[in-house]
Amino acid sequence: MSTSAAPYADADVYERIALSGAAAEGPDAPCLVIEVPHGATRTAEYRALEARLKSPLPKDLVDFFHVNTDAGAPELAVELARRFVAVRPDARALVLRCRIPRTFIDCNRRLDATPEQFKAGRVTPGLMPWITHADDRALLLDLHSRYVARVADETRVVGPGGGLLLLHTYAPRSVDVAVDADIVRNLRRAYAPNVEPTWPLRPEVDVIHRDLEGNGHAPVRVLEALKTRLATVGITPADGETYPLHPSTLAWDLVQRHPGRTLCLEVRRDLLAAPFTPFAQMTISSAQVDRLAEPLAHVCGALLS
Repeated sequence: MSTSAAPYADADVYERIALSGAAAEGPDAPCLVIEVPHGATRTAEYRALEARLKSPLPKDLVDFFHVNTDAGAPELAVELARRFVAVRPDARALVLRCRIPRTFIDCNRRLDATPEQFKAGRVTPGLMPWITHADDRALLLDLHSRYVARVADETRVVGPGGGLLLLHTYAPRSVDVAVDADIVRNLRRAYAPNVEPTWPLRPEVDVIHRDLEGNGHAPVRVLEALKTRLATVGITPADGETYPLHPSTLAWDLVQRHPGRTLCLEVRRDLLAAPFTPFAQMTISSAQVDRLAEPLAHVCGALLS
């Protein structure tokens, strides 16, 4: 593979979707920013970046891309934003979706974190171990820095009148597989029909807000609104059961920068996909997205309270 000399366009790094309520007055209207840092969910996005890389990649690495990317999160974010401005017509909503596949570099990671810190945070690395060519590292570090700079710029509007939702999806089961050159082979084994059901089932929705000491960083009023609203669709959210909120992630930085104004959510992919297909681009059900977008729009209203 050869790397094209043409730089990545901004549209290939992130997608920006802005919506305004009918009564929103100018740039000072309260704003909700929804960030989807693992928003590259389409096979074409993976292939476009793969074609630029020189590093020898594990065979069929696209399988890991599909297992590991946040399928359904972009669709839920956009519908949630649309319903939010209907609920809060005086407000604006902005969806910022990263288009850089985390299969190569993760735009929700601090790249200076150590392997031990990633392990403590129960998260995959920032720059993946199969990226070995210097040109690839330079390209991916540039893309990472550009996206992170865009998030920092866009979230400046999250002041006393605004709110920030960090939206993720995860696979239904917690599969423990080392992220190394054998990742695809090991994933195939882990998802074998007789093995997959043995892995722990994750909560349908989890609030990622507790640090390693157990301290919560989500606003109490929003947690209460989340429980009340999700109960209408038969879901009880978990309280940081899956992952801690950890300094190895850039989510930590955003929460610290906007205390009391930030909510980080994980939604199980089988609540959105029709069906959940770990090794292929998933079809996202508009009906299943609608089911969650409605209560979550009201929850986001509590972020701006």
